[in-house]
Amino acid sequence: MVFTGPVRMPADQGYPRRAVLTAGAGAAVSGVLAGCGLLDRKPAPPPGPDPLEPVRAQAQELLDRYESALADPALAARLTPLRDAHRAHLAELNRVIGTTAPSTRPSTARPSTAGSTPPPGDPAATLAALRTAEENARQAAAAVCLTVPANRAALVASITACRATHAEVLK
Repeated sequence: MVFTGPVRMPADQGYPRRAVLTAGAGAAVSGVLAGCGLLDRKPAPPPGPDPLEPVRAQAQELLDRYESALADPALAARLTPLRDAHRAHLAELNRVIGTTAPSTRPSTARPSTAGSTPPPGDPAATLAALRTAEENARQAAAAVCLTVPANRAALVASITACRATHAEVLK
């Protein structure tokens, strides 16, 4: 049976339909907001270190090694282009990561890796030490390349290839 006429309810029974719908909509919206974290008051955890930081640190280390090795005038012509490439790598990695390059190193300061680079006067030992450092840095960069997003993998792959080329040039 179908009722076609209005249904009348006494005024003292229950809540008006509009009030019930408004309360239900309000409860649904607050549930959604609570579920999405908008009402959470916990601060976001601090971001972890950038995945490119190891590659950047190695670029700085290699740059320091080349700066130290350039004290030997017999190697200056051969090593200057390689040093400049590492300087460019470091600048680009700093830009991508969002770090600032350290201020210019005082000329009296010794690089942190100076102890692992032979002193000037033994070009063969200097080249061997640089080649080993390039090869180790290449392997580490290749491992990082597999873990970073695609937009950063191209940069790391380019640096990896450059390090492999440097190792060959230093033979």
